[in-house]
Amino acid sequence: MNPPPRPDPAGFAQAPALRIDALGLKCPIPIIMLAERIGEVPVGTIVEVLADDPAARTDVPAWCGLKSHEFVAAAELGSVPGWALYVRRSY
Repeated sequence: MNPPPRPDPAGFAQAPALRIDALGLKCPIPIIMLAERIGEVPVGTIVEVLADDPAARTDVPAWCGLKSHEFVAAAELGSVPGWALYVRRSY
């Protein structure tokens, strides 16, 4: 299966350095995947999390607040149900 097209939300100019495909996975797996992989990208870059579990829409911003990373934006995928959630690594 090809990944859905990347939305173009306002709020950041750089392309995501990493895409995490958590489509079809339920809470807390999208957060676990993000926590495990955010260290793979340089500080200041964007990680994109694709998710269709409604809990991820609120859990990813909450996780960012708890872990002091920046939640940048959320965009509807459009081509498939779900969201692209964008996080900037802070440390």
